[in-house]
Amino acid sequence: MTKANFLRGMGLGVAVGAAIGIAMTPKRQRLLKHTHTGKTIRAVADVMDNLTDAMGL
Repeated sequence: MTKANFLRGMGLGVAVGAAIGIAMTPKRQRLLKHTHTGKTIRAVADVMDNLTDAMGL
């Protein structure tokens, strides 16, 4: 396994974990934190895109 594959897998795991966490929150808390979590997920996706682009994958 190469370092690039490991980092890609870690990033995808974090993104999927965050998405599952958001899906499992109660509705009341979900409304209060929706904007922050949405921004966080977008930021994680952007970081993963930047990492894979920098590695040339």
